[in-house]
Amino acid sequence: MQEKEYIKLEGSVDAIIFRSEETGYTVLEMETEDDYVTVVGSMIDVEEGEELSVTGYYTAHPVYGTQFKARLCERRLPATANAILKYLSSGAIKGIGPVLAKRIVSHFGDETLEIMEKEPHRLSEISGISPKKAAEIQTEYERLFGIRLVMLFLSKFNLNPVMSVKIWHKWGMQSVDIIKENPFALCSFDIGMDFETADAIARELGFESDCKNRLTAGIIHTLRYNTNNGHTCLPQKKLCEKAALLTGMDEYSIQEICEELCDENELVSDSVNSVKYIYLPHLYAAETYVAGRIQLMQGEFFKAYADEEQKLSEQRAVECQIDILEEENGFKYATLQKSAIIQALTENLFILTGGPGTGKTTTINAMIELFSRKGDDVALCAPTGRAAKRMSELTGKKAQTIHRLLEVDFTDSESSLKFKRNEKNPLKCDVIIIDEMSMVDICLFESLLKAMKMSCKLIMVGDADQLPSVGCGNVLRDLIDCKKIPTVELSEIFRQAAQSLIVTNAHRIVNGEYPDLRQHDNDFFFLKRVDNPTATQTVVDLCVSRLPSSYGFSSMWDIQVLTPSRKGELGTFELNRRLQEELNPKSPEKNEFVFNASVFREGDKVMQIRNNYDIEWKKDDGENGMGVLNGDIGQIISIDKQSHTMKIQFDDRYAIYSFDMAQDIELSYACTVHKSQGSEFEAVIIPLMRPTNRLYFRNLLYTAVTRAKKLLIIVGNEYAVKYMTDNVRKTKRYTNLARFITEAAQDIQAK
Repeated sequence: MQEKEYIKLEGSVDAIIFRSEETGYTVLEMETEDDYVTVVGSMIDVEEGEELSVTGYYTAHPVYGTQFKARLCERRLPATANAILKYLSSGAIKGIGPVLAKRIVSHFGDETLEIMEKEPHRLSEISGISPKKAAEIQTEYERLFGIRLVMLFLSKFNLNPVMSVKIWHKWGMQSVDIIKENPFALCSFDIGMDFETADAIARELGFESDCKNRLTAGIIHTLRYNTNNGHTCLPQKKLCEKAALLTGMDEYSIQEICEELCDENELVSDSVNSVKYIYLPHLYAAETYVAGRIQLMQGEFFKAYADEEQKLSEQRAVECQIDILEEENGFKYATLQKSAIIQALTENLFILTGGPGTGKTTTINAMIELFSRKGDDVALCAPTGRAAKRMSELTGKKAQTIHRLLEVDFTDSESSLKFKRNEKNPLKCDVIIIDEMSMVDICLFESLLKAMKMSCKLIMVGDADQLPSVGCGNVLRDLIDCKKIPTVELSEIFRQAAQSLIVTNAHRIVNGEYPDLRQHDNDFFFLKRVDNPTATQTVVDLCVSRLPSSYGFSSMWDIQVLTPSRKGELGTFELNRRLQEELNPKSPEKNEFVFNASVFREGDKVMQIRNNYDIEWKKDDGENGMGVLNGDIGQIISIDKQSHTMKIQFDDRYAIYSFDMAQDIELSYACTVHKSQGSEFEAVIIPLMRPTNRLYFRNLLYTAVTRAKKLLIIVGNEYAVKYMTDNVRKTKRYTNLARFITEAAQDIQAK
């Protein structure tokens, strides 16, 4: 491919045609010595009248003609009175409009901007500008040019303008000084620069490899990185080993710094059976808070004074209510279902678990009905939008995400997630029922407990054999393992569910038995394939023609391909590419753009891959709100290349995304099993070929199988299915929640 020839253009900004405030993408007309040129690129806060020097190349746009694509933009303040007048009249500085701009420039001429920078008090010499107004203009001037100084300083390190603005918002006029003093401060949570990039900046600034700031950043980065693997903490030895590899330093030096950070309360240490664990403070606070709150809810402190006869009386009353409900509905609840209903209504905290077909939904519906007859206000929630929607469909009651129940606080200035509902503003409900509890991480669970009034009951429903949460912690498993919370595990498969091979095979898998792959007249099929290319082609054929033709399924919305991996021929990247070619091929009538080697096209099925609470969504009826959550599936309705935006429809909501926000979405014709948690699909196709110990394990296969409602097809190698069933290795998660709950109970009993 021929390399583009980079050239430099200089001139003044004549007009701003378009600008995205979010990304800084700008289309402007620039007046050069020879001509007017359309310049496009990321140019945050550039205004009319500014002098620019842009480096880039010419491109031919099919609609808008010849454009100059700027890769580097250097800015100089306008120097002449006429250019300064145009610049100030454009509204570049808040508080100065065309009329006031003319008065200022008429008074100060070519020295206007120098006066504003060095002697801003002199602005009060102008009619209509009081000393207070002059001070406000000075503040705005400093803010505007402060951002530019940061951008200019960081441009030498090839950082994008969006990062510069984020840094400015945190540190303001001190930004450059702070970075020069400690570039590793850029790794802070609210800026989020990765360690490697900050390390490269530090080297450019002459920092030594063994400086404390560098080693501190390496340790904290290692802990933060491992929260993505589900850990709330790490053994100190393991942490020091990994941080030593990252920084290239010896473990002894890392351990010294680690212990200093614990002494300074930057990190927290806690020992279990002679093993020292290191925490980020907010995760230690989350685990210990949850443990303490659970013990308060259990009422251990008042256990000695509890009236046992009163408790038995309550249980008998609930049994009578169940008898009435059975008579009204014309069926009997199973013994374990009755036990679950009784405990849910008589305990403050209760866990209901069990696999598919064991009657969890029937049991939940009975709980809701009996709570309602008591006059209790019951809130239903789930970790994701799709899980909440499914809960609504199964119960016939309103369910919402935990985030929406807690009301995300968009006015909070901190970048960490905050909720309006908390200890000072608790939820009003009397009972909360959470479905898909296995997906709830420790931080979200902490926030929920903080928002509950002390008298509120909490019922947690989930399948502990499924994959744990994407976020850190293993909350449901820890709550069960601590053996301090009343728990019922439903195990009986009901007659109707037992007719489904999906259900029976799921239970075989979780019990370590091989699924039945021989039947071809039920809802679970195995299609043997000998290599990746034929397996891939089979998956594509099933999605595009075979299943829609035989069952009437929609290729786009009823069928979901689930795969263990993102990489390889049977990974999500390649399968999405192949399925996109067939289901939504390239067309002159469809706009598209490329982001990080992925093509996004109008009509594509996409998934949000991380929570983003800053995205505004709207409905056709005028309702609007904020936030699109990890796992939400939608469709690209339109792409506007001029504004670098796209419209994505999520069920009955739509949101506008800039092209840069494509980092938060992926094509989702195929997705990983992890990303499918909390969802159900009419038909699921699972390609399984060459097993790997890291990805092919039992609870991943179990989770994938239980995502299918009507049809499940495994394509590939029978050995891979057996390997996964036998491989009981579960991803190890370092947490101490179960121990903290046990210790909290012992402490209360001791008192």
